[in-house]
Amino acid sequence: MAVVMTVEELERFFLAEFPQVFHSKSGLVIEAVWERGCRVRQAFRQVSVRPGGTISGPTMMALADFAMYYVAVLAAIGPVPLAVTINLNINFLRRPAPRDLVAEARLLKLGKRLATGEITIWSHGETEPVAHATSTYSIPPGNGGEVL
Repeated sequence: MAVVMTVEELERFFLAEFPQVFHSKSGLVIEAVWERGCRVRQAFRQVSVRPGGTISGPTMMALADFAMYYVAVLAAIGPVPLAVTINLNINFLRRPAPRDLVAEARLLKLGKRLATGEITIWSHGETEPVAHATSTYSIPPGNGGEVL
């Protein structure tokens, strides 16, 4: 399964279809896409820090969803804006440092109607992950995908 959308194509698509998520002040950067996966970065923003000086859980959940759906799934199936998250499960493993977060997403299964994957999130420069998530997305019929 080859990548259908490049980083540049994904960025143009997100700016047009999802400006509320992907915009110049979001801090989101698509670093790379490859067959069945991607790496994205959430730049550190003070607004994401919760009491106690750690990055908030909702920030990590949004990064996991962005990495898997917005990047990994759409890079594999093309511009399908009506695909939706039907499940997102996240385990917070350790306190993230107040710095950029890096997420790597990997598609475990991509079918005609469902895509399932896993996401690992690290604090930039750290070797141990701060969170691990799994997610499933519903793909609308007629998207041109094939069962794998």
